[in-house]
Amino acid sequence: MSVLIKGGIVVTQDSERRVLVTDVLIEKNRIKSVGKHKASEAEQVIDAKGKIVMPGMINLHGHVSMATMRGIADDVTFDQFLEKTFAADAKRTNDDLLEGARLGCMESLLTGTTSFLDLYYGEDQVAKAVEEAGIRGFLSWAVLDDDKTTQKGSPIKNAAKFIDKWKGHKLVTPAVGPQGVYVCSEETMHKARELADRKKTFCHYHLSETRGEVYRHLSATGKRPVDWLADIGFLHEGDVAAHVVWVTKQEAAKLVDSKVSVAHCPTSNLKLAVGGTSPVIDIREYGGTVGLGTDGCSSNNSLDMFTEMKICALIHKHSRWDPTVMSAQHVLDMATVEGAKALGMEKKLGSIEEGKLADIVVVDSNRIGMIPTTKKNAVSNLVYSCSGQFVFCTMVDGKIVAYDGQLACGA
Repeated sequence: MSVLIKGGIVVTQDSERRVLVTDVLIEKNRIKSVGKHKASEAEQVIDAKGKIVMPGMINLHGHVSMATMRGIADDVTFDQFLEKTFAADAKRTNDDLLEGARLGCMESLLTGTTSFLDLYYGEDQVAKAVEEAGIRGFLSWAVLDDDKTTQKGSPIKNAAKFIDKWKGHKLVTPAVGPQGVYVCSEETMHKARELADRKKTFCHYHLSETRGEVYRHLSATGKRPVDWLADIGFLHEGDVAAHVVWVTKQEAAKLVDSKVSVAHCPTSNLKLAVGGTSPVIDIREYGGTVGLGTDGCSSNNSLDMFTEMKICALIHKHSRWDPTVMSAQHVLDMATVEGAKALGMEKKLGSIEEGKLADIVVVDSNRIGMIPTTKKNAVSNLVYSCSGQFVFCTMVDGKIVAYDGQLACGA
């Protein structure tokens, strides 16, 4: 199948960050060409005149099955939030997980997300929803101490079974998800690392999300979480740490030196009032990789990455008293090319370039709320004016999976 996206404002996100008024030709699941083409060269033509064509966004941290838990714990303290969420989680069946994952995948596709990194138990149900919807799922099975889990059986063994079952599937990349230092002993962290190494995958985990988490760990071990993980030899290239709010500059440097990427979740952090702002500007200045994540719907209430981009820009401008410190281009990078790099997929995803996988989003910038959109302001409009409701078409792996507000491909 060949598709020609014709006449759009193409935000390429290539190395030069070019914005072009041109066409994008897709053959099978790859981008064949970015340039002018005749309509007769493709089997299907999408008229993108006046619309923005951009790379599909990568949600670098979430719990997609929580889509059915939206609004379950709003306007409560962090401890109350955890109590309500864990109580609901403990009662969920496989059918509940599948229903939530389906809903979350649908919301993601309709709002312009083409890949997401997940951390949850029951990821086999999420994997089913991923393949049904036609989205890319990087799915890390939650691992924690045996005496702290509600999973049936050992979380480590469950994670191993999940990886064995789903490794090699086209749209599913299985990984290991040590929940966090607050429920993972040193032994469990080592088992998680050994499993990831043995299965040739990576670890995804929560890290230093709240001040309480950090100081409880400091009290119990004499070390802050990042320092402790570094000292036990856990930090590893290819890992993705979520939140990373309460860290020192020294800890941030350790993460960068270990080539651990960070998933920044500003909306969730603000809503749960964790009381700090992740030092992602410092991490980027140190040469680290920072992507953008929504977290789950129980804390964010939304999987809309456009909203996440705007909040990201605003929180850092505000906290630094500097409107130039986080530009629209920087934020768009986090949602696309940086997310791809964090997942080790920078050669395949994150930009619209010849040879890359055709994960592409078309935004209807002809609609009120996005007018006027030009080459000059397209990136700014995507970050400061757009929402997922403006998404016209979403393509994953060369297949149109959402079009004009409707899901396709069996989603």
